[in-house]
Amino acid sequence: MGNMEVKKAETVKAKPKTRAGGKKPGGKERDKKILVIVESPAKAKTIEKYLGPDYSVKASMGHLIDLPKSRMAIDVDHEFEPEYITVRGRAKLLKELQGDAKKADEVLLASDNDREGEAIAWHLRNAITAKTERVPIKRISFNEITPQAIKEAVDHPSGIDEAKVNAQKARRVLDRLVGYNLSPLLWKKVKNGLSAGRVQSVALRLICEREKEVESFIPEEYWTLEADFKAGGKHAPFAAQLVLWRGKKPELRNEGEVNALIDLIKGADCAVADIRETEKTVRPKPPFTTSQLQQTAANRLGFTSKKTMQIAQQLYEGVNIGEGRVGLITYMRTDSTRISQLALNEAREWIGKHYPQDLPDKAVEYSVGKKAQDAHEAIRPTYISYTPESLKDSLSRDQTRLYGIIWERFVACQMRNARTKTVSVDIAAAVPGLGDGGEDGGGVFRVSGTKIMEKGFYQVMKFLASKEEKGGAVPPVKKGEPLTVENFRSEQHFTQGPPRYTDASIVKILEEKGIGRPSTYAPTISVLLDRYYVTRSNKQLVPTLLGRMISDMLSEYFPHVVDAAFTASMESRLDQVEENLIRWPDMIREFYDPFKDQVDEVGKTLESYKGTLDEPTDYVCEKCGKPMVKKLGRFGFFLACSGFPACRNARSVPLAVCPKCGGDIVARKTRGRGKEFYGCASYPECDFVSHHKPLSQNCPKCGHFLVEKYDKRNGSYKACVNPGCDYLHSADAEEE
Repeated sequence: MGNMEVKKAETVKAKPKTRAGGKKPGGKERDKKILVIVESPAKAKTIEKYLGPDYSVKASMGHLIDLPKSRMAIDVDHEFEPEYITVRGRAKLLKELQGDAKKADEVLLASDNDREGEAIAWHLRNAITAKTERVPIKRISFNEITPQAIKEAVDHPSGIDEAKVNAQKARRVLDRLVGYNLSPLLWKKVKNGLSAGRVQSVALRLICEREKEVESFIPEEYWTLEADFKAGGKHAPFAAQLVLWRGKKPELRNEGEVNALIDLIKGADCAVADIRETEKTVRPKPPFTTSQLQQTAANRLGFTSKKTMQIAQQLYEGVNIGEGRVGLITYMRTDSTRISQLALNEAREWIGKHYPQDLPDKAVEYSVGKKAQDAHEAIRPTYISYTPESLKDSLSRDQTRLYGIIWERFVACQMRNARTKTVSVDIAAAVPGLGDGGEDGGGVFRVSGTKIMEKGFYQVMKFLASKEEKGGAVPPVKKGEPLTVENFRSEQHFTQGPPRYTDASIVKILEEKGIGRPSTYAPTISVLLDRYYVTRSNKQLVPTLLGRMISDMLSEYFPHVVDAAFTASMESRLDQVEENLIRWPDMIREFYDPFKDQVDEVGKTLESYKGTLDEPTDYVCEKCGKPMVKKLGRFGFFLACSGFPACRNARSVPLAVCPKCGGDIVARKTRGRGKEFYGCASYPECDFVSHHKPLSQNCPKCGHFLVEKYDKRNGSYKACVNPGCDYLHSADAEEE
């Protein structure tokens, strides 16, 4: 790394290695062949290019050996020993790797440097050793895929970290015991195909509890009032908002109160009462951890957690940027903000060259959180010289944007603070008979503007540009200057209840509560969506009826399992296993015995919920004439014939009446990405399509159905599906 400006990837020069006493035919010494096993083919391509011809790099494609899916495979009577098998469909690949290892003179296991990666290396070592004990097997690890990092890893191999393997084994066993005891209980009492998990059930409970808060919140109407003021001269009018009325915050509950206030202020004498200037120092944020990256990518780029991690994986493993494959970022699963000295030196050198006035006297250090494992550095670019601008032709749009925020966040964290100045102008409206517009009476309008005084780290911000950087206009007025009111503008609002969780906010709360680890945030959300416990609506996570039923049931009968504090304490115990402070079987036993007793008790006493979600309908089966029943399936509700299994007819639940042909509007999905939309069931005879979800209400103006729309300014609101109808109102407005 260091001063590297040349963008062509280097090759690690390995010293010539030979077998002890081994020679090629003809008396020539034969070069030693070293097998390196990584997790993914993309990473293998990048690393093989760096290592050169003396090395063969193969991919294990993740876990080759794991617990079987069809049974629990944990010996609860003998130290919870897991029964491992070759993953289905991976036997051929494992045999090939064992064969390659037999031919090699040395094997280097280079799976990811975390618990899962250590377990993969452990299983591979055991599988290779079972076939041949001749070949030496060593472990190498690295935080970034660069020539220097790979060379450093190859030059300093180590053994398997058994404590880290035990921590992974304990987590795997713990999750298996929870899932394989609770899931059959759900199959027996609710419906087949359900699942429960140690982390996913806590996340589901948090989402369901937030939904109850959302539903119980009663919005209240309030109004705000703005006025356009004009000073003398050629300056344009500027807007200011009413912030005080008779010395208190104005409480305008309806349009009538607003209009009465406007009538009073119309005759007021207005003047600039006060001008205040406030300077603020804005510090750059630390480089990204996994959770912070997922949150920022969700808020700034609209990415789901799963999408963020998929793209980050691509950037880490290596992208072809014209001169070859290059790993562009460090390992993307980390909870640390630590930065290596080499990276700090490179960042300071780059900043000193491009923005010397914004280079601090010394490197900026960020404290590592108490809960951080600190196994990896923060997420950062491997080479500062690869700016987002220089890579835009080599990366996809999404890759460019994600790489852009990682690069900006890292470079900015080593630059000087920014300084802003906020100017607030108070305008007093002295209403006759009510005082001078100050504390005693009248009104006070306020306008504020912020501008950058010293850009500092904002110099490199593009993808992460803030409101402060964009600034704001400040009216050119002086204290005591008289003003005239040009116009009044009032606006109706409704108080906002607690927001539903999004990918960003659920990751944030899981991290704050110590639930899960960087590698588990995205999979947890995906499992909840895949099980139809939760759906996404306008990027918000909304629990389904099934999800709420499961959460309520687990909360009542297994409160410890879905308790956030208890789950966090289990994560701490896993950390203690990794630190060799406790034995993992003892930790599992302490949890399992009372848990299993509770499972057995609930299995005997809990009444069955089966069929409680089924609803009779007025729809008739077109095949046999029997009534249809609304049932809950893996992907939501559907209509099934009550004559099942004799008649297996099923179809989508009608959501509305088609305004074009009078048929049924049903939910459908596009090919490929599977994005949901709503169309006529009579397609292709009728091609009516709506991209907004129908509501169980008809428009009072034209009779067509209403849909739920969403935008950033108004949030969720209702509108008529008929483009020729202007019926539109807030989702918080009262029903007409």
